[in-house]
Amino acid sequence: MMVRCFLTTTDNPYDPCEQFEQWYQYDADHGYNSSGLLMRLAETSSQFTDNENAYEIERAIDKIVANDPLNIYKKLKIDIKDESTAA
Repeated sequence: MMVRCFLTTTDNPYDPCEQFEQWYQYDADHGYNSSGLLMRLAETSSQFTDNENAYEIERAIDKIVANDPLNIYKKLKIDIKDESTAA
């Protein structure tokens, strides 16, 4: 298992990991554009490992949550099955 972080809003009832399409639609319908905000702040790269990119995403999420004047964003930490170690 590995832990991955996701950005969501306090009012979004959907799981961004398991119910991404519904989560994304709710997010877009309410004008949050959380994915776009995260991608503008996360310094990811195809040159990075998956773990390095995950660290950058978590760093950006922490920054968004810490600087959220409306207190609408939150970080979710979700255990995900690691496909590379699955038997």
